[in-house]
Amino acid sequence: MTIDTSLPDPHLWLEDIHGREALAWAEEHTDATKAWLASDGYEASVERLLEVYDSDDRIPLVHRRAGYYYNLWRDREHPRGLWRRTTRESYLSDAPEWDVLLDVDELGRVEGTAWVFAGARLLHPDADLALISLSPDGGDATTVREFDLTTRSFVPDGFVVPTAKGSVSWIDRDTIFVATDFGPGTMTESSYPRTVRRWRRGQPLGEAQLVREVLSTDMLVSAKHDHTPGFERDIVTEVVDFYRSRTLLLRGGDAVVIDLPLDVDIDIHREWLLVRTVTETELGEKRYPAGCLLAIELEAFLAGDRTMTVLFQPDEHTALEGWAWTRHALMLTLLQDVASRIRVLRPDDGWRSSELGGLPEFGAVTVLDTDPDESDEYWLHVAGFLTPPTVREGVLDGDTGDTVGHRLAKASASFFPEDSYDVGQHWAVSADGTRIPYFQIAPKGLTLDGSHPTVLSGYGGFEHARLPMYSGVVGRAWLERGGVYVVANIRGGGEYGPAWHRAALKENRHRAYEDFAAVATHLIERGVTTAERLGCEGRSNGGLLVGNMLTTYPELFGAIVCGVPLLDMQRYTRLSAGASWIAEYGDPDDPAEWEYIRGFSPYHNVRDDTAYPPSLFYAATSDDRVGPVQARKMVARMEEFGIPGVRYYENSDGGHGGSVDNRSTAELQAAIWEFFWRSLS
Repeated sequence: MTIDTSLPDPHLWLEDIHGREALAWAEEHTDATKAWLASDGYEASVERLLEVYDSDDRIPLVHRRAGYYYNLWRDREHPRGLWRRTTRESYLSDAPEWDVLLDVDELGRVEGTAWVFAGARLLHPDADLALISLSPDGGDATTVREFDLTTRSFVPDGFVVPTAKGSVSWIDRDTIFVATDFGPGTMTESSYPRTVRRWRRGQPLGEAQLVREVLSTDMLVSAKHDHTPGFERDIVTEVVDFYRSRTLLLRGGDAVVIDLPLDVDIDIHREWLLVRTVTETELGEKRYPAGCLLAIELEAFLAGDRTMTVLFQPDEHTALEGWAWTRHALMLTLLQDVASRIRVLRPDDGWRSSELGGLPEFGAVTVLDTDPDESDEYWLHVAGFLTPPTVREGVLDGDTGDTVGHRLAKASASFFPEDSYDVGQHWAVSADGTRIPYFQIAPKGLTLDGSHPTVLSGYGGFEHARLPMYSGVVGRAWLERGGVYVVANIRGGGEYGPAWHRAALKENRHRAYEDFAAVATHLIERGVTTAERLGCEGRSNGGLLVGNMLTTYPELFGAIVCGVPLLDMQRYTRLSAGASWIAEYGDPDDPAEWEYIRGFSPYHNVRDDTAYPPSLFYAATSDDRVGPVQARKMVARMEEFGIPGVRYYENSDGGHGGSVDNRSTAELQAAIWEFFWRSLS
C-alpha cells in the first residue's frame, strides 16, 4: 500500500502537544510499555545505571571565570542540581570543597516549578552577577533571571526575561543584549527571535532599543559584547539558515558587515579574523577547498586585504573539528580517521605548528577550557570507548608555543571491566563505492559465528561526528550481557569535514542511509551477527536515520529504537523548530524537493504488506525542538496497519534530551537496552 499524501492526515490530532486526547494517548501507550518492561531484571538495570549517573566518582566538569571553577552537579539528593564553584587548588585536590550558589531543587520547591538549570552568563570581569537560564520543563524555551553571586539570591527588580527561546549577553553592569519573543511578529518561522535589542537596567523590556531585525524566513539573530581587554566590541550574528550567516560589527551608529560568503564560519579574536570554508570558496584571487581554516588580521580585512594564511587544509584522512584560543596560541582539534589529535599554532611566530602528544590511538579529545585573556593554560577531556574519561591540564610555552606537557587532573571511575573487550575500526563499502568507517566494541576473542546480539548506532547529519566516547551505560547495560556495540561514521556527519556532511544533504540524503545499511550488511557478512540479532538505534536526526532503516531496510534488523525523531517529513517545517532545517533536508512545500524528500519520509513509507522488526519509539512532551508529535503519529500509523511489536515511551519533561534528571535518564536507558536484549538475544 502506498500512502496518498494529498489526503487529509488522520493523525493530525496527535500534533496537539498538550491536548487532552493526545496526552491520554501518549500516557496509555507509555503505561503499556512500562508494564511490558516491568520485571526484577529491568528494575535492577535501572539501579545499576543510576550508580553510573549518580556516582561520586564522576568527573565534575568545570569552566573557569575570574579565578573560580564552576560546575552543575546532579545526584540522588539533588536531581535538578547544585550550581556551585570552587578554587583551582580545591578542584585539583582529592576532596574539593564546593561553594553552593544555587540549589535548583530547593528553588523549585519554593516556587512550585520544577526548574531545570540551563546555563549562566557571568558578568565580565568581576563575575559577581549572572544571567541564569531556567527551563520550566527541560525544553529549549527558558526564563532568564539576574542572580547576585555575593548574596546567593536573585536580584530584586533585576533583569528578567519571560520564558521563550532566545539569547542574552552582558554588555556592562547595567546593559544587556536580549533576543526573545517580544510579541506577535517578533519570532521567525523557525520559532527563534527575529530581533535583538539593547536593554538597560530599570527599563521595561518592551522598550528595549532595537539593534537588528531579520526576516521571518531567516532562522534567528543574536548579539554579544566582546570583553577582551583592548579589543572591546559588539558583534551581531544574523543566521539565515543552519549553514549560512552574516556577521556584523557595531561601530558607533553603524553596522559594519564582515564581507564574506554567507556559508563560511567566522571567529573574531583579538586582532584576528578566522574563516573556515564550508564549500570551495574564492577569496581575493585564490580559491580554497572546503574544510580549510584561514587567518587574516581583522583590520586589514576590513580595509580590503584578502591575503589569507592557511592554518589548516584537510586531506582524505584528516578534518578540522574545532579550535580554541589561549593567550598566545591557537589549539586546533583535528579528526584523523575519526580519532582526535591536537595541533598547536603560534600566531606571533608565523603560525608555527606543533603537535600535542600523549593522546590515545582511538580517542575523543575535547579542549574543555582555556584562558585566552591571561594565560596559555588549557584543560582537556580525554576518553575512549574502553578508556574512562580523564581531565588533563597543561600549559603552552609562552615563548615557543611548544607544549610543556599535560598532567592528569581528574579521572572517572571505571563502570565495567574494560580489559575484557576490544575496540577495532572496520570499513564497509557503500552503494556508490565510498568506504565507510565504523567502530566495533566486542568481547575479546569474539567468535565470528553470527551468534552475537549487536546494536548499531548512528547519526549522519548536521556535520555532527560520532566519536569514540566512553559510556558506562553501554558497558553495563549491553556489553556486560555479551552484546556487541557498533558506531557507524556515515556521511552527513562531520567525521571528514564539511564535504563528508554535504555529500548527504537534501537530494543526496539517501547516501547516509545506504552507508548505514552497508555497515549493517558488513557486520552480517563478517559473521559478527545476523539480521535477526542486529538492532539499530538513533535519536533526533539519528531517529530519522533508523526510521528509514525500518521502512527501507527492515530485512537487515531484528529491532529498532527510534528516539525524539523526525519522521513526518512532509510537515516537519510546520512543527516546532523544523523550518530551521530546510538547509539540511529540503523544503517539502516545493513540489520538486518533495519528490526526493518523500523518499526518506518514514511516516509516508510505512506499508501494511511488509514485515517490520519490533520497534521502540521514545519522545518527551516538553520537546520544543522536534516535538513528540512525530513519534506519536508514526506509532499510530503502524498500529493502524496492524503492525505488531510497536512500543512507545514518552516522558512529560526532559525537552529534546528525552529526560531531565538522573533517575528518569536511567529509566529511559534501561528501557532501551532491555528492549534490545529481549528482542535480539
